[in-house]
Amino acid sequence: MPSRYPDGDPAGKGAVIAAGRHYGDRVTGYEDLVEQAVRASVRGWDFAWLRGRTSGGTPSWSYTARASALLASARRPLDVDTGGGEVLASLAPLPPRTVALEGWPPNLVVAARRLGPLGVAVLGGSAELLPARDAAFDLVLNRHGGLDAAEVARVLEPGGRLLTQQVGSRNDLELNAALCAPPAATADGWTLDVAVRRLRRAGLRIADAREEMTEYVFHDIGAVVFHLRAVPWQIRDFDHERHAGPLRALHERITSDGGFPVRNHRFLVEAVLA
Repeated sequence: MPSRYPDGDPAGKGAVIAAGRHYGDRVTGYEDLVEQAVRASVRGWDFAWLRGRTSGGTPSWSYTARASALLASARRPLDVDTGGGEVLASLAPLPPRTVALEGWPPNLVVAARRLGPLGVAVLGGSAELLPARDAAFDLVLNRHGGLDAAEVARVLEPGGRLLTQQVGSRNDLELNAALCAPPAATADGWTLDVAVRRLRRAGLRIADAREEMTEYVFHDIGAVVFHLRAVPWQIRDFDHERHAGPLRALHERITSDGGFPVRNHRFLVEAVLA
């Protein structure tokens, strides 16, 4: 069950003291931290609000470096589930016939505003039914988006390439346990092995395949609340008031320990259509 998540922010954790989180000259306690997180915008695919509130979570590979290298020789690239276009925009300059796809209407507006000036055509649609003719693209990029192997194979030209970084089904399970919530998916539901099998069945040859579990640390309870608002599929019925009891307990743990570590499940696949 593919889904979208941010990568970890490598920024430092800041100072944590017994009464709460210290920002500048004031101490911020549970209520203030949660209120800040609830008021923060989760439109687009921009996780800059977490900067300084989380650390780690970066895999050993660089998706953006490889994507940039592939874009340098691409003629007709497609970016699937572009979010607000943040990652694709960071790879500019882009080929003149670049297309971006986004399925969530609020993000579609953000992506069009960001990518339009870069010459990118932004379309609405689903990764499970790509709005494109057969063999329309020579490169498909997909960072934390839905991945339908048959659809990727359909829209790639022969010799076309897929680069995807996915969030696996074992992602951040410590959060679910801490908040007394069931896992978002079965542990083996979406792994590198599952994705590779599907891509091979669809006629793609695997050029690179990697999978890692990396530590990602939340340094205040506001970061936890923002994260669960931004990625609601992690805990599907998450509500900061309904989960106030375990959230407060987790706040005390973070305040005492300086952070709450979870494990990010990431895998990368590069594949070529035969």
